Amino acid sequence: MTNYKLPQWLSLSLAFPLAILNGWVLLLVVQYFQPLVSIFVAASLLAFVLDYPIRFFQQQGVKRNFAVGSVLLLTVVIVVALTLTLVPLILQQLNELANFLPSWIDSGMQQLQAFQDWAATQQLPVNLSGLLTQQVDRLSNQLQSLTGQVLGFAVDTIGSVANVLLTVVLTIYLVLNGERLWDGIFQWFPPRIGLQVRQLVREDFQNYFIGQATLGALLALALILVFLALRVPLALLFGIIIGFFSLFPFGTGIGIAIVSLLVGLQNFWLGVEVLAVAVMIDQVNTNFVAPRLLGNLTGLNPVWVVISLLLGTKLGGLLGLLVAIPIASFIKDVADSWRAGGFNQVEDDVESETVKVVSDTARIYS
Repeated sequence: MTNYKLPQWLSLSLAFPLAILNGWVLLLVVQYFQPLVSIFVAASLLAFVLDYPIRFFQQQGVKRNFAVGSVLLLTVVIVVALTLTLVPLILQQLNELANFLPSWIDSGMQQLQAFQDWAATQQLPVNLSGLLTQQVDRLSNQLQSLTGQVLGFAVDTIGSVANVLLTVVLTIYLVLNGERLWDGIFQWFPPRIGLQVRQLVREDFQNYFIGQATLGALLALALILVFLALRVPLALLFGIIIGFFSLFPFGTGIGIAIVSLLVGLQNFWLGVEVLAVAVMIDQVNTNFVAPRLLGNLTGLNPVWVVISLLLGTKLGGLLGLLVAIPIASFIKDVADSWRAGGFNQVEDDVESETVKVVSDTARIYS
């Protein structure tokens, strides 16, 4: 009996609706089990980030139990310190921003009206009177609504004590026993595939979160110092906003535009200075610091980056937005490795790598 192989176009035609159906079912499952999915994803990300310094200490000869205890204790100290110092300042400046917005909107309207009057005296073909009031009112409503949503999100996050405690407990469990958990999961894969998939997951997530977090922190710190020197109002809040936006592809430009617009409402020329300085610092960070930390971060086409962000936001909100790029990068690396025959290594290489992983795991937990 001869084997009949379907034409490639027919296979793709059958696979496409199945992929759409599976994606729709995945969306329903994620939405049904919220917020458990968000708690697990957040705990997994935290455990992954904490695993990086733990492995660093182990490479210096520190035993794993002592390294885990030291990193967890240091993390608790840092979180408590930030909660007592930085978080109250951020919430205070968010509240100040909500209070300042009406006066800043009025100042922006006055500056636009002054420009309109100057253009009229110079007989320039500029007429903003028809759009001025409508657009400024719309901007005011959107900014005030956004600020209220951010404040509400912060209060809700802090208020959901049960979810926070559950995330912390799950994070500690994953730090202590996560290696065994992933061992059990990857045992379901064929050996030659499981090893490479595991390595790709570690590389993609480590490169993205460790690198992006470092770049975002450096950018935020530099901007805060410069904003303080320029006497920009709410310098701490605005620097952190741009640093947070830098965690996402194309986010830095959006953060800089928002902050420059807000400052420009109060003082147009100060807003121009903020725009110029922020762009300059971002270029230094992107062209000199980022290549040394990240190299080629994802290798994704910008079109796929945008699609990944949209899908991540749809599936998981803010957490989905955070993990969208490393997941997309992982899928691309798996597809590239599969196409290049990377999963078809000889069994001797697989067995030697398996022995190495087992010995490293035994040494880590000894």
